[in-house]
Amino acid sequence: MCASLEDEVRKPSGLSLDVYQQKLGAYLRAYCHRNPGSGWAVDKAIRDTGPFTAALKDGKWVGTYHGTHAPVVIWYSPEMYAWLKVNRPADEHLTPASTAPVPDGAIMVKEMYPAPAAACRGIDVSRLQPTSGAAVMVRDSKGSHDGWFWGWFGWEGWEPDWPAQAGNGYPNMGFGQYCVNCHASAKDNSTFAALRNIKGEPGKPLTFLSQHWFQGRTTQQDDNFAALLNHLRVVQESDDRTPQGAAALPAYNPHFVKFYGLPFTRPDQTSPLAMPSQTYDNVWAKAGTPKALQPFLTSDQCIGCHDAGSTGLQFDMTEPGPGGKLLNLSPYGTWSTSPMGLAGRDPVFFAQLSSETETFHPESSKLVEDTCLGCHGVMGQRQFKIDQKAAGNGCELFSRSALNATPFPAGPHAKNATYGALGRDGVSCTTCHTMALTEAERAKAVQEEQNSCVAERQALLNPANKGFAKTFTGSFLTGAPDRIIGPFMDPKAKPMENALGLTPTHNAHIQSAEVCGSCHTVHLPVLNKGKVIGHTYEQTTYAEWAFSDYRTGRTPDGPLPAGQGAAVETCQGCHMPSKDAEGRPIRSKIASIQEHSNFPEADHTLDPEDIDLEVREGFASHVLVGLNTFLIKMAQQFPDIMGIRTQDPMLTRKGLDPLLYTEQAIAHQAEAKTADIQINSLTVTEGGLEADVRVTNKAGHKFPSGVGFRRAFVEFQVVDRDGRMLWSSGRTNAMGVIVDEKGRPIDGEVWWNEDCSARVNPLSHQPHHQVVTRQNQAQIYQELVSSPPANGPAQCGLGSKPSGQLTTSFLSICSNVKDNRLLPKGFLKRDDRVAVAQALGAGPELADESGPAQVGDDPDYQDGGGDTVRYRIDLSQIDGAPAAVQATLYYQATPPFYLQDRFCTSKSNDTKRLYFMTGHLDLKGSRAEDWKLRTVSTGRVAIPQP
Repeated sequence: MCASLEDEVRKPSGLSLDVYQQKLGAYLRAYCHRNPGSGWAVDKAIRDTGPFTAALKDGKWVGTYHGTHAPVVIWYSPEMYAWLKVNRPADEHLTPASTAPVPDGAIMVKEMYPAPAAACRGIDVSRLQPTSGAAVMVRDSKGSHDGWFWGWFGWEGWEPDWPAQAGNGYPNMGFGQYCVNCHASAKDNSTFAALRNIKGEPGKPLTFLSQHWFQGRTTQQDDNFAALLNHLRVVQESDDRTPQGAAALPAYNPHFVKFYGLPFTRPDQTSPLAMPSQTYDNVWAKAGTPKALQPFLTSDQCIGCHDAGSTGLQFDMTEPGPGGKLLNLSPYGTWSTSPMGLAGRDPVFFAQLSSETETFHPESSKLVEDTCLGCHGVMGQRQFKIDQKAAGNGCELFSRSALNATPFPAGPHAKNATYGALGRDGVSCTTCHTMALTEAERAKAVQEEQNSCVAERQALLNPANKGFAKTFTGSFLTGAPDRIIGPFMDPKAKPMENALGLTPTHNAHIQSAEVCGSCHTVHLPVLNKGKVIGHTYEQTTYAEWAFSDYRTGRTPDGPLPAGQGAAVETCQGCHMPSKDAEGRPIRSKIASIQEHSNFPEADHTLDPEDIDLEVREGFASHVLVGLNTFLIKMAQQFPDIMGIRTQDPMLTRKGLDPLLYTEQAIAHQAEAKTADIQINSLTVTEGGLEADVRVTNKAGHKFPSGVGFRRAFVEFQVVDRDGRMLWSSGRTNAMGVIVDEKGRPIDGEVWWNEDCSARVNPLSHQPHHQVVTRQNQAQIYQELVSSPPANGPAQCGLGSKPSGQLTTSFLSICSNVKDNRLLPKGFLKRDDRVAVAQALGAGPELADESGPAQVGDDPDYQDGGGDTVRYRIDLSQIDGAPAAVQATLYYQATPPFYLQDRFCTSKSNDTKRLYFMTGHLDLKGSRAEDWKLRTVSTGRVAIPQP
């Protein structure tokens, strides 16, 4: 059996990964590598890879191990042994001037054992059972840039990664594995192997401190042993099924079922609802592929170095957290559960896309999918176009179905597995860190292969724009394909070059707002019956900032008109904080790699100046949250449906659950950085009560901003001395529907009848209020738009009269019905906004569409910064004695009318997935209970008594 597998196990890229893993597993399970008769060499004895220290704990001696691996016995295939003899000879004077590549087919099997090595020293290595598994390296220069197939194998409890196991765990084996976070620090060939370790060769292996004298008397292994060893922790400590806060409801919420009608049978949880497993999201740097033809990699290629604790020995990029857990502040750790990291799996987005293609624009479905996935699945969409263009097929349209593609099982769909993996990885590392950010960079990059079809996208979406404005709607260009840009000067380049073939390069412009502005200024065609009848801005978050007091007054290409604002802050300052809660700069290393000065000694490492990292100030958390807590709660409660793992794969149980950390970050954003609310005046007149409620916008853009369906609203309550509600504007039911005193939805809350067969009052909505007098009125800060009319010519654009119906379609925005979202502080006058817009390369419509609409003569919308609404209450309508008032600002990332429009306009699996998840979502006790996120409140304010 061993002989039959010898050739195949030496050629990982010659088989699909699921088949190869099965064969390699069979080979190792039978100990086929323990074959000195065929030329396999082995270490002289079991050996430590770091110190073993003793400490007295609770009256007992406890040992703690500090190795890069568990104690090892390495077996070397004949090819590997022969390479070592020639290229790393015992006599260093015989070392060749130029090191040869390790030959393909060479294998090293690092059998691993409990610490310390002294426990088994003196025993013939062939008699030892590797109860801690084995780390395996198989040389295959054709398989990946680093030239190795990496993996962990266990003689118990190991299964091939494909098909994906429950929990969507990080793969145990594959190309481009996290192992390179240490091995990329090797002098050459990504291996530290030394001839002096091998039986029969001269020299002595490295020796480490081993305080094991107490063994055999009161020996007690440290409980944290597995947590300190990365290779063991990832597979032994991770269960990938850690509960995330509250569990989902076991049955549909009856209030949900009652409110949301359906045009299809209510779905049960069945396999078609699940997204492909995150285990399959694995696109590594291929060998020999020009970087321009493979500019995008999945985030699992960055995880080894840019996730906290990935070496198992150093825990930079963390802080102590609650319950003895570590807060993971690393780039990967904070990004992975952010809305950016989840963008390619966002169930709300996919339901929206289904509505667009099934109901709103079926004639243009392929164009719509390609356009929308150019942001939410950007890497998959772009890589598909690069490959199609290189194959001579032109700029074909990317489809939603590609995101369902996986490499297992084999079949026609598998040809799109790379695009599916890249697309599901969301707005990932190699998206932002490769951008061309100046006009000079863009001019150089526009004709390069990695930007295949970007010019075509710009022509479709931004036909009249120039300069930076041509990059709106995610139409940015990427720069030098062999470079990764970052904010720090003099990065250590060799480890990343060894691992991925990419050179980290300092580029201060990555800290500019324009990195965010390309995607967060969304300019779209207006579609009507398959034809483009105009263009409009669906969202203008970047422009809102550029017109506010927070503007820097410049882009990477130079200054802008109107100069900087009075309170300069970039997008990153709020959404990627680099200071702690006390305002002190966060200090950390930027990566977790094997360094020279901070790790147990190893043979054949790079020089210290190449791998020893600095502790720097200004380390930025990639938390990247707004206020979309509903998305995070769905990810917490339905990880199997979303196809995601439930704990960080490097910190595992040592770290705070990342989705819980993200939820906490959103709560902090809501409370500290979003808005203030206060009651400025409160008076009682004969028969009346008046209160002025002031809402102040603390964000650097409109609030709400982003996609147009987000909304915030004020709940104003009058209560008696026992806290009983006497009068309320903005009260809601259990589904977050704003209702009047009798529990009836107010105007604009219900868009469809009960069976989704017809729209209800298609233009009915709550206008902007300066004065609220009735309980069926509410101050809702939102943008509402209407579609072109169903019949007759469409008159669309600025100032056009709404003649269709309210719509949630991003590509049907004909007329602006209302936009009273809170303006940011210091909002520029129109002439200044126009000047800035033109300097960015856009037309005056950017200045106009970024402003308010249908707010009447409200003076609060002149300079921005907030809004004051007066509540004027007739006390004769109140049954009781008013004692206090309270105002609370709530936020809804997905308001009820929006969800209703999803369920009534699509019958796709994507829509059924959203219905199932939202119908079972348990928000009780959370900050978003009753489907409304509480941001700030005045608390109860006593009414002055006459």
